[in-house]
Amino acid sequence: MSIEIARTHLAKFGVDEKILEFDVSSATVDLAAKAVGVEGARICKTLSFKLKDGTGILIQVAGDARIDNKKYKKFFGEKAKMLSADEVPEYTNHEIGGVCAFGITREDVQIYCDDSMKRFKTVFPACGSANSAIELTLPEIYEFSEAIGWIDVTKLPEERKEVIE
Repeated sequence: MSIEIARTHLAKFGVDEKILEFDVSSATVDLAAKAVGVEGARICKTLSFKLKDGTGILIQVAGDARIDNKKYKKFFGEKAKMLSADEVPEYTNHEIGGVCAFGITREDVQIYCDDSMKRFKTVFPACGSANSAIELTLPEIYEFSEAIGWIDVTKLPEERKEVIE
């Protein structure tokens, strides 16, 4: 099971016991926000892309953020192309609805954290299943996901650009 992959990965950091499992689905930002009891922006969604050379790109972003195609192309040097539904488990070890950056075993996958999350002290990424999450600080999500950098490739709704405590 995908949640076990994430749990084993997070155990290396001593936080596997912090994983929350719900009796309801948390497969979308809205469902996860309801399950956790926070606003949707604090849900960390992991978006998955593939570069022309086959490199996988996982970008952890705030729940209300959207990819800004101009920023993405400027950073990665090509147009954003999301992984297909069939490719997602192949690159991430997780099914759609539970995709996270924990337990990624492919060496050709790069993981990033997007600046859109910097408005929050903590965020809630999934943990490999469509009914799980974990609350992490920004330094924790960066370290535990083994991210290689903070990037700015998203846009926010105009009214949400202020810092939220």
